[in-house]
Amino acid sequence: MTPNLDPARARYWLERWDRQQERYMPDREMRFDVIGDVLTELLDRPDPLIVDLGVGPGTLAERLLARLPGATVVGVDADPLLLALCEAAHGSHRLRTVFADLREPGWPAALGLNRAPDAFVSTTALHWMNREPLRRLIRTCATVLPPGGIFVDGDHLYEGPAGPRLDALGRALTVRRAERCGTAGAEDWADWWAAVDNAPELAELVRLRDGGFEHKVHDRPTAHDYLAFAIEAGFAEAGTVWQYGDDRVVVAIR
Repeated sequence: MTPNLDPARARYWLERWDRQQERYMPDREMRFDVIGDVLTELLDRPDPLIVDLGVGPGTLAERLLARLPGATVVGVDADPLLLALCEAAHGSHRLRTVFADLREPGWPAALGLNRAPDAFVSTTALHWMNREPLRRLIRTCATVLPPGGIFVDGDHLYEGPAGPRLDALGRALTVRRAERCGTAGAEDWADWWAAVDNAPELAELVRLRDGGFEHKVHDRPTAHDYLAFAIEAGFAEAGTVWQYGDDRVVVAIR
């Protein structure tokens, strides 16, 4: 049982989250727009069921619900603190959250869906997964989706060993873009979490989070892995539809 949070305070932490994320992704809102464009273009039904993988505090889900007024989003995450912020800040009957670890095989059953989803989406979450768990995740998504279903991921995706200079260039372009946009001096990831750790209203959630989900990546997938895993899993097509620096949106169509 998670504690009740004041919606205004949850919104405060969510807005502060958005600012620190923009330090690393100055074109974050454009990335959200691209994901919304993909769904608008490819989803046939007016009431799509969308699963947000690694929903976090719900920033992508919120934007998709505004963009697609008939949509329902089920957001899954293994971080109880971020899920609690999502629930308190958004409070929409069209957004339901589920606590589950995407690295574990039983996560689709935990979603409690009454039909097959039309899309799996994610943003700035799956880069925390190693290659093999990501391969299994994409395979599971392909199995669950109906023909025409889509997988969309927006994240920091890299060339890897095949393109070290391109990766260095991508990081440099993102930094230059942040400097031009005025986001380079925003609060960083570590400072945001330090502030959370010291916030009285979040103390119980911090305790719930301690010792839980860990972000340890020792075998990071490349951008090419995402596409290869999708084709291997049974998606008919997979490709990159948007990129600036090291920030990309990849799409796979079942």
